[in-house]
Amino acid sequence: MDANDIDYKMMALSVAVGLAVRFAFPVPETLTPRAWTLFAIFASTVTGLVAKPAPVGAWAFMALTFTVATETLTFQEGLAALTNEVIWLIVVATFFARAFIKTGFGDRLGLLFVKAFGHTTLRLAYGLQTAEAVLSPAMPSTTARAAGVFVPVINSLDVRTRAYLMGQQLQGGNVTSALLLSAAAQNFLCMQIAQAQGIVFENLFLEWFIASSVPCVVSMLVTPLIIYVVDPPGLKETPEAPVAATKALREMGPLRDQESKMVVGLGVTVALWIFGSQIGVSAALAAMIGLSILICLGVLTWNDALEQKGAWDTLLWFSILISMSGQLNTLGVVGHFSSIVSGALAAANFGWPQAFAALHFGYFIMHYFFASQSAHVGALYPAFLSMLIASGTPPMLAAFSLAFNTNLFGGLTHYASGQSAVFFGSGAISLPTLWKQGAYMSVVNFAIFGTVGMAWWRVLGLW
Repeated sequence: MDANDIDYKMMALSVAVGLAVRFAFPVPETLTPRAWTLFAIFASTVTGLVAKPAPVGAWAFMALTFTVATETLTFQEGLAALTNEVIWLIVVATFFARAFIKTGFGDRLGLLFVKAFGHTTLRLAYGLQTAEAVLSPAMPSTTARAAGVFVPVINSLDVRTRAYLMGQQLQGGNVTSALLLSAAAQNFLCMQIAQAQGIVFENLFLEWFIASSVPCVVSMLVTPLIIYVVDPPGLKETPEAPVAATKALREMGPLRDQESKMVVGLGVTVALWIFGSQIGVSAALAAMIGLSILICLGVLTWNDALEQKGAWDTLLWFSILISMSGQLNTLGVVGHFSSIVSGALAAANFGWPQAFAALHFGYFIMHYFFASQSAHVGALYPAFLSMLIASGTPPMLAAFSLAFNTNLFGGLTHYASGQSAVFFGSGAISLPTLWKQGAYMSVVNFAIFGTVGMAWWRVLGLW
C-alpha cells in the first residue's frame, strides 16, 4: 500500500461520522459508554467500507488498532472471529475457485452447455443459466464463476449477443447464488450470524435448498426472457455458437488428468457439504478436507493458495468486522436499536408482514451505498435480522429471506458485487443498461419472492 491508496478526504469523512456518533449524541440510558464508543467506531468503519478511504483490509486493521488502543475491546475480543469456521470456509472456497480456473474444467462445462443450448440467443441464455446453477456448488464464488468461466465464454461469441448475454448472466447469477447454500460465500456468513443469534437448523444445506428452490427456479426461468424482451440482443439466432463450442471442446480433447483429479476432490467436498452433518463434519472441515485432497493430488500447490491475496485479505477484515458485530450484540447495542425500530413499527400499527416488507426494502435499497455483498452482510445483516425477529417475523423465515435478499442485489449497480464489476469490466454492457436492468430485475425479483416465495414458505410452515 502506498500514499496513492489513501483518500484523506474520505478518511476524514469516515472519522467524522464516528466522532459525531460518539460526542454529538448522548449515550442511551440502556447502554454503557463503552458500548456507545464501540458503536461509534463501528459506524466509522462501515462508513469507510462505503467511502473507501483505504483498502478494505487496511481500513479494518486501523479500526481494530484504534478499538484496542482505546481499550474499547481487548485484542482477543477484536479478533475473536479469526477462528470462525465460516470465515475460513470463505477463504478455502476461493482456493476451490482457483482450481476450477487452473485446470480448465470450468471452461469445459461452460462450452458443453453452449454446445447443447446455443442454437438461439435465448436458448443459449438458458443454457448459461443452467451451467451457472450446476457450477455453483462446486465453485462457490459468483465472482470466480463470472471471471473464470462465463465472461470468457460469452466473449468468444458473436459481438451482437454479448450485451444481452452479459446482462442476463449477471442478473440470473444472483438468483443461482441464492439457490444453494454453497453457491456463494456470503450465504455461509449469513447463516453463521443467524446461528449466533440462536436460530437452530437441523440440516442447513437441505433446509436452505428447500426454502430457496421454488422462488429461485421461477426467477431463473423468467430472467432471461424478461431481459430478452426489454433489452433484446442484436442477434437472435446463433447457429454458429454450438459449432464454435464443439470446435473448442475438440481442441481441449478428453478430460485431462488434472481435471479428473479436481473432480474427485470437489466430489468428496460437495458430498460432505450435503451429508457431513450426519457424521459430524462441518462445512468448513469438509472444505479443508477437499483442499487437502487437491493439494495431495497436485491440482493446487500451496503457492497457489498464497497467491490468492483477496482471500487472506478477507480473512482479516471479515474477522474484524464480525468480531465488532458480535460485541455490539453482546453489549446490547443491536438490541437497543432493534427495540427502537420494533417500537416504531408497533406505533405505526405495522404487523409483522408489513414490517417484513419494509425492512427487506430498506436492507435492499441500502446496497446502493455498498461495493460488496459480504461487507453489507457484516455491517447490516445482524441488525436487520434482529429487527425482523423483534417485529414478530418467524426466526427461520427472517434468516433465510434476508440471506436470499443479500444475493438478489448483486447486480444492482456496476459496483454492487465482484461479479457485477467483472461483467461490466468486460466492456460488453453499458453502464446505463446495467443500472436499468438492476432496477427492473429488482422489482421482478421482489414480486416473485414476495408472492411465490411467501406462498411456498407458507406451505413449508416457515410462517
